[in-house]
Amino acid sequence: MPPLPSDSPESVTRMHLAACYRLCALNQWDDLIYTHISAAIPGEPEHYLINPFGMQFDEITASSLLKVNVQGELLPHQSGMVNPTGFAIHGAIHRARANAQCVMHLHNTAGIAVSAQRDGLLPLSQHAMRFMGHLGYHDYEGLALTESEGVRLVADLGSYPAMLLRNHGTLTVGRTIAEAYVVMATLIKACEIQVAALSSPNLITPEPAIITKAAADLHDFGAEEGALEWPALLRKLDRIDPSYKQ
Repeated sequence: MPPLPSDSPESVTRMHLAACYRLCALNQWDDLIYTHISAAIPGEPEHYLINPFGMQFDEITASSLLKVNVQGELLPHQSGMVNPTGFAIHGAIHRARANAQCVMHLHNTAGIAVSAQRDGLLPLSQHAMRFMGHLGYHDYEGLALTESEGVRLVADLGSYPAMLLRNHGTLTVGRTIAEAYVVMATLIKACEIQVAALSSPNLITPEPAIITKAAADLHDFGAEEGALEWPALLRKLDRIDPSYKQ
């Protein structure tokens, strides 16, 4: 593909998405070459960026990301391939949710563990309370490869910012890449706390009214998340390894 101006919407999106992959790798949220994070390109609602199948998250750079359409077709003048489950999950959500600039799907251990628990995410921590009333669940159907499952997955997600894929992993949707990442970080932290807390038989759960109030306060009328956290995370990444921008 011809070079893009460094300040073009696509170039900026590529940089932020590559940073998201690298931050996930730093947190050990990756799973070999599997799972995916996608980002729609501003001004191009039919196109999104996603990782090439075969690269680890810590290898991703802005220029290595692949540009595809919402039908799962690779745009011309690119080499590489995309994991078919990336099309089934990400393409379906990008088609259905106009506000989904970023879709993250991970196989982190704590998230899978909680997704496999019958009652799902419990209000055992402030992190978890952020999702009370704002978390979807999708039952496991095998590898997510079909368009029909994509339809069911989108229905289960609804307008929520996050979902637990039963026996499979975590998924978040953001109006920005920053928002999807911060919501994912909060969800993973909530799952990690739950796994640790369930080792004790003597759990304390707040009263229902307190949980409801905390959930409303943390949801903050749907205010966009990540605006303050993301610049700090990029500074951290720049200190460690700025090669994601290449």
